[in-house]
Amino acid sequence: MKRREFITLLGGAAAWPVAAQAQQLDRMRRIGVLVGTTADDAIGQSRIAAFHQGLQQLGWTADVNVRIDTRWAGVGDAEHYRRYAAEMVALAPDVILASSGAVVGPLRRATRGTPLPIVFTETSDPVGAGFVESLSRPGGNITGFLSPEYSLSAKWLELLKELAPGITVVGVLRDPNIPSGPGQWGAIQSVAPSFGVELRPVNVDDAGEIERTITGFTRGAKGGIIVTASSQTILHRDTIIALAARQKLPAVYFQRVFATGGGLMSYGADTFDAHRRAAGYVDRILKGEKPADLPVQAPTKYELVINLRTAKALGLELPATVLARADEVIE
Repeated sequence: MKRREFITLLGGAAAWPVAAQAQQLDRMRRIGVLVGTTADDAIGQSRIAAFHQGLQQLGWTADVNVRIDTRWAGVGDAEHYRRYAAEMVALAPDVILASSGAVVGPLRRATRGTPLPIVFTETSDPVGAGFVESLSRPGGNITGFLSPEYSLSAKWLELLKELAPGITVVGVLRDPNIPSGPGQWGAIQSVAPSFGVELRPVNVDDAGEIERTITGFTRGAKGGIIVTASSQTILHRDTIIALAARQKLPAVYFQRVFATGGGLMSYGADTFDAHRRAAGYVDRILKGEKPADLPVQAPTKYELVINLRTAKALGLELPATVLARADEVIE
């Protein structure tokens, strides 16, 4: 072989991996999205919109260079979670977004024995659940973004006492059937004696049970409520907000949608921000990185939202110190 021909052949061989990578990036990619709520839920829709926005900022446009298949698995139905997880895996996407900690387990089981990547949001203890080996080195096909630490729950009681110092009984709305339920309850219990309040758990099994319990425990007592993080409390949020208003109960919620919807105050992580950040991990995986090498990340953005209209309706004079700390005040 002549020297010139050899050099030409060698140069072409060196370009093969680059050409192959370019071809891979040019082809239509496929993202699966499994959401642990119903399709008509405004919060779920807003979170997925934030995820789409994050993708678009990174150069991914639906039906142009990426196809996005979304399934809404509902709330609290284990059979639905299993069925939709299996359906999602059967679509053979390049990566799956698990929007809700409730759907991560079913997706993990459905992808067992495969390298199909999963990026989760709002998952409280992925190490304890066996989803990842460690937060810094997930080690498998799963990574993502954490829910706030359980210790945040104690802050809700502190805020409630700042708003209404005279309360003596606090109803804590929780879902004991999810891993974070006992953790949040335990964090609130640990600080209750220092605030001089009696706690009463309110299980959020159904709207009727919530109404009976809240109406009953507030009779003859100066009460307030704390609404902890769960899919069930989101599902029943309109009922909870209406009950708090009717019973004249000061309430602190875990997410801003409760305050914008008429609740008194919310403090928690910005879940829309988590979904935008998840788009970054999906982008990196589509470009060749492995979930095993992408560390699980904690929330970085928290927000305190106060509804002054609701405060006035409850006859509360909010301390200036609390108002000064608010990220948003609804007047």
